[in-house]
Amino acid sequence: MTKRDYYEILNVNKNASKEEIKKVYKRLALQHHPDKGGDAEKFKEISEAYAVLTDDTKRQQYDQFGHAGFDQRYSQEDIFRNVNFDDIFSEVFGRSGNNIFDMFFGERSRERRGNDLRYDLEISFEEAAFGVEKKIKIPRLVECDECGGTGAENKKMVKCSNCNGTGQIRKTTRTPFGMFSQVGVCKECDGSGETAKANCKSCRGSGLREDTREVNIKIPAGVDNGNRLRINGKGEAIKNGKSGDLYIFLTVRPHEIFEREEKDIHLNIPISFSQAALGDEITIPTLKEKIKIKIPAGIQSGTILRLKDKGIENSYSNGDQYIHIIVKTPLKVSSKQKKLLTELAKENKEKLKIEKGFFDKIKDIGF
Repeated sequence: MTKRDYYEILNVNKNASKEEIKKVYKRLALQHHPDKGGDAEKFKEISEAYAVLTDDTKRQQYDQFGHAGFDQRYSQEDIFRNVNFDDIFSEVFGRSGNNIFDMFFGERSRERRGNDLRYDLEISFEEAAFGVEKKIKIPRLVECDECGGTGAENKKMVKCSNCNGTGQIRKTTRTPFGMFSQVGVCKECDGSGETAKANCKSCRGSGLREDTREVNIKIPAGVDNGNRLRINGKGEAIKNGKSGDLYIFLTVRPHEIFEREEKDIHLNIPISFSQAALGDEITIPTLKEKIKIKIPAGIQSGTILRLKDKGIENSYSNGDQYIHIIVKTPLKVSSKQKKLLTELAKENKEKLKIEKGFFDKIKDIGF
């Protein structure tokens, strides 16, 4: 299912400030909140858009990559985690918004998770521009093949005697104000309600083993130096819980001739004095191919020519390529060339008029 654009969901333009987005979200939250008879999915959709567009980092990455690249970096839980809804909910509903995470994800937010892993990956300039698939090998904890991660010999489990199969332990404490009860996860079964009848001999009951496994990484077009990708469930496994995530931190090698500025690329092109004076048609490289461009007669060194949509492409927008013209002055000239240049200099001297009072002006400013 294709996701709708976050700006479209909130009906704000791409330059909208956080205050504008907050104001729109307040109105829509009041309209669509389930407690007010609204649609829960619609409320989640507008809340997700608000969570992304009011976070500087997430918004910048969404603007750069759109949903295609952004969704590889953030899970639904990541989008909502640590977002402060308190000020909005207290104004609109008169209560805290801290429970919004549980409203959308319930018990999953409390699920035990294995450790996340980091992998630093270096890619070429072209791979970053066009996207690429990479296979990498990651050493990590995985489920034991013998017991399927249960830690039990032949996968035979019995009801936990410590919690009587509930997965929870209730602790009651007497205080001066009365009895106080606290419910926690059973440490014997890690909340599963079951324990091994006999420990697995292969993993000694841990349910885990160390292994190096190959992971296929899809790098979207348009990534940049310092970007990260999130691979769901490819971190370390944990007994009676969910595997952590794998985070790929990207380093992009510099290109020999191109320089990048966000989605745009820049290229210095040297031309001769005669090409600058008379104009020419030259062949230059772009990221995809070589193309011909016209150099207009009389072009000056430092002139910048723009090639539309020849920069970095991604699913959201295309950048441009900028050609920086550098007129090269010859270090050595032949006697024939020297004669021609001398004649040209005499001709130009007749044509060029120095503005009256010019030297007086530059004298006044300290030259």
